[in-house]
Amino acid sequence: MKYKRILLKLSGESLMGDKQFGIDNNRLAQYATEIKEIADKGVEIGIVIGGGNIFRGIQAVEGGMDRVQGDFMGMLATVINSMALQSALEGKGMQTRLLTAIKMEEIAETFIRRRAVRHLEKGRVVIFGAGTGNPYFTTDSAASLRAIEIEADVVLKGTRVDGIYNADPEKDKSATKFDTISFDDVYAKGLNVMDLTAFTLCKENELPIIVFNMDKPGTLLKVVQGDKVGTLVS
Repeated sequence: MKYKRILLKLSGESLMGDKQFGIDNNRLAQYATEIKEIADKGVEIGIVIGGGNIFRGIQAVEGGMDRVQGDFMGMLATVINSMALQSALEGKGMQTRLLTAIKMEEIAETFIRRRAVRHLEKGRVVIFGAGTGNPYFTTDSAASLRAIEIEADVVLKGTRVDGIYNADPEKDKSATKFDTISFDDVYAKGLNVMDLTAFTLCKENELPIIVFNMDKPGTLLKVVQGDKVGTLVS
């Protein structure tokens, strides 16, 4: 395996599958199978999931809600997704731990960096819920931050597309894909990989990012093995 310890970032929307809202159990089961496949090969796995399939703080603001209140509601949505994924992984016989940035003793452990690293060393899949615990920060920022804290080798951003393109491939059929690209080129071309806070955190800490299609079975394993899949930002 090329990468020994990874941080996998999944969007909340990806859990919807073909639904308009909420969680698709088939998609959840598929992700659990993919994650088990790499865990069985000894890869240490941290996971951050968004909450957009349930609630988005930004949308709440557009409706007139207080931004801070909306962001905290979004953090709770990520915990719901994290619990669903935890259940799916444990259904496959895996050891997991859910650590949250907001105290919820009955549901999860509170995030402590040393504890998270210890869980990873023991072969447990560690899911990080509730973002960074702070408003105005996205789950992309949470993924970058947690990856740096646990000293992950790479951030793997699972999306619906198979990498970074010079235009939206779902709208522009002539869009071309980058196999590799530098952090500086992403800035220069104005490409949307992660929000700028999250992206800059990775750049400053020399943490590579791989964007790949999580919905295509077997791709996660290929990425971790070091196959030329998706787009590598370094």
